[in-house]
Amino acid sequence: MWKEHYRIGSELIDSQHHELFDRVASFIRAVQEEGAWEERLDQVQATLEFMKEYVVIHFNDEEALQREIGYPGLEKHAAVHAAFREEIRQFAQRVEEEGFDEEKVQEFAARVMTWLIMHVGREDQRIGEFIRSQGGQQ
Repeated sequence: MWKEHYRIGSELIDSQHHELFDRVASFIRAVQEEGAWEERLDQVQATLEFMKEYVVIHFNDEEALQREIGYPGLEKHAAVHAAFREEIRQFAQRVEEEGFDEEKVQEFAARVMTWLIMHVGREDQRIGEFIRSQGGQQ
């Protein structure tokens, strides 16, 4: 799922993006595999836990980079991050209350992958453009 053109020019952020793509792709494979749902549930739960934690770490790091370089779109970018963090939190809460319904998890997995591709491929590329306009890489 990761593509080299997703790089923005920050070693830390690019490695985190790569990890996110790998984890989400693994999540989607687990959700779509043949076989009993119960047999795939451990991986689905582990990936959801990872996402809840890692997305917070990544967003904090990405916003710290934006502050460090004086990125003019930081406030808007942080609001997009906050909305997605809340979406993940709400899904996790819903799953906790209602259980891991296969169809619900499949929809969520598709939503996460779509969001990741669109966000990294469009919004985060603006950070990369800004880094390059300032003379290089971070």
